[in-house]
Amino acid sequence: MGNIAASIITIGDELLIGQTIDTNSAWIAQRLNEHGIDVLRRVAVGDTRSAIETALDEELSKHNLVLITGGLGPTSDDITKPLLCDYFGGKLVIDERVLIHIKEIFSKRNRPMLDRNLKQSEVPDNCIVLFNKAGTAPGMWFEKDGKIIIAMPGVPFEMITIMEDEVLPRFKNIFKSDSLIHKTIFTAGEGESFIAEKLMDLEAQLPLNIKLAYLPDGSMVKLRLTGRGADEHILENQLVELQNKFADRLGTIVIALNDLPMAQILGNAFLENKKTFGIAESCTGGYIGHSITQVPGSSAYFMGSIVSYSNDLKESILGVSHDTIVNYGAVSKDTAIEMVKGALKVLNVDYALATTGVLGPDGGNEFLKIGTVWMAVADKNSIKTKEFKFHYDRQRNKFMAAQMGMLMLWKFINNK
Repeated sequence: MGNIAASIITIGDELLIGQTIDTNSAWIAQRLNEHGIDVLRRVAVGDTRSAIETALDEELSKHNLVLITGGLGPTSDDITKPLLCDYFGGKLVIDERVLIHIKEIFSKRNRPMLDRNLKQSEVPDNCIVLFNKAGTAPGMWFEKDGKIIIAMPGVPFEMITIMEDEVLPRFKNIFKSDSLIHKTIFTAGEGESFIAEKLMDLEAQLPLNIKLAYLPDGSMVKLRLTGRGADEHILENQLVELQNKFADRLGTIVIALNDLPMAQILGNAFLENKKTFGIAESCTGGYIGHSITQVPGSSAYFMGSIVSYSNDLKESILGVSHDTIVNYGAVSKDTAIEMVKGALKVLNVDYALATTGVLGPDGGNEFLKIGTVWMAVADKNSIKTKEFKFHYDRQRNKFMAAQMGMLMLWKFINNK
């Protein structure tokens, strides 16, 4: 098969009304990209036969690989399997391996099995059955006119299981394409326009097989170098050399040379320094602590978070002076300083971060604008503070406060 043009079709009314967020197509696209397969389109359709058939017609006319998720369950709105059976001119037959698997699942769970559950063992006789060890609905692999169509359940962990166990191993044997490699430069502190100006001459000198993309997110910008080439070793060396050259040009605004969440970058810094930290969170309400603990192994350096949302807790747990809150306000430099001092003491850590602010949409006044957040970072010898002004809605303000807080702590432990 020559150049591989892929499309992803996600099926389900719940996707179109926003009840369910489509994470499947993002995961699939990332994995296909690792195999040198470009996803050119992503399409979401409802649970109707005409919508699915139209999407299939359109995508197969333009792409030689189409992956479908959704509509393979046991209920009446799950119409993908019979539709595909008709679409490719097959008939439904029982797959004995799938049937035994389904019976074992219900037996282990001590649950009654209905006829509709048994019918999930039926598959089109003209497909390759993709075994689903994580659930009852098998995937299906069709081939027609040199094109491949793969249907999988919409349940994310079932789709991932089928992709990893059945689909991706087959791709290695079928698709022979140029290597595709990405390198990332994670920056903070300057906007993409400034960075683009700084890198203008280097970008102009990039070879034709390497592209540079700017991925801004607030005051952080990720630069992604993407290269394609026949020799993976040569391409890897070429990209590493360019990555280092671009990073050297950008200097101190570079945070990392990999595509990791800020929480993991921060955690790596504490692992390297063999230090611990904790947080006193007010406006962020535990969101930073949640982000930190999303990283496996974070217990090695993260001792905990005190969510002192009320002024009473700021005083009783962190030791913030009542006079400080009365005279300067809960959202102030002075309160942030006393919060971070309290976190260092109560949590018994090497470093601490404190956040206090007003994220909106209410709570502001003529002296305290919505989006104002004071932060403090400290160790046992010094304290640094900073005032931030965020201009988004409440959810985005909280996300930005968390990112900036982690970045501020990362800079502090790295003496930047």
